[in-house]
Amino acid sequence: MTRPDPPADLPDKAAWRAWARATRAGLPDVSDEVVAGLRVFLRSVGARRVLAYRALPGEPDVAALHGEFELLTTRARFRPVPRLTLHAWESATELSRFGALQPPPGAPEVPLSSVDVALLPALAFDVRGVRLGYGGGFYDRLLPGFAGVTVGVTARALVAARLPRDAHDCPAAWLATEAGVTAALTGT
Repeated sequence: MTRPDPPADLPDKAAWRAWARATRAGLPDVSDEVVAGLRVFLRSVGARRVLAYRALPGEPDVAALHGEFELLTTRARFRPVPRLTLHAWESATELSRFGALQPPPGAPEVPLSSVDVALLPALAFDVRGVRLGYGGGFYDRLLPGFAGVTVGVTARALVAARLPRDAHDCPAAWLATEAGVTAALTGT
């Protein structure tokens, strides 16, 4: 099945989010293909500890990487400021307000500095690695200063030529889709 190209330009992030949600609703599950490419990539960069995510509906599910790599997951915290904390993958036993499994409030935290690769979910990415998230800014607060490798994970149909970018946005260095893992473009 051929999908139309993403639009060249929309007026703001709200319009891009609406486009991404509508596009995602019609896409097949590409999780197996995405995970196959990620396996090869993660081995090639020597990854051991990987920050992953518990997939929301429509996101490629990366859970199949568990066991081959030490996966961590996040918990969204809202006080004193919104932020993500990192925890062992297996500790995710309760449903978050967003609909994904998360660790309970008292789960032991793991420092971001111990992570080799961060797999980033999103509604969409652009070819430069700019991430269109859900609007909470959690990953943009987590990633500044992260020394590891960042990989945006999405379906190919949700990679646009250019998304709006704010000064605080942290682009991914790599993009993983069902077509494989490729370096994000720089200097564009």
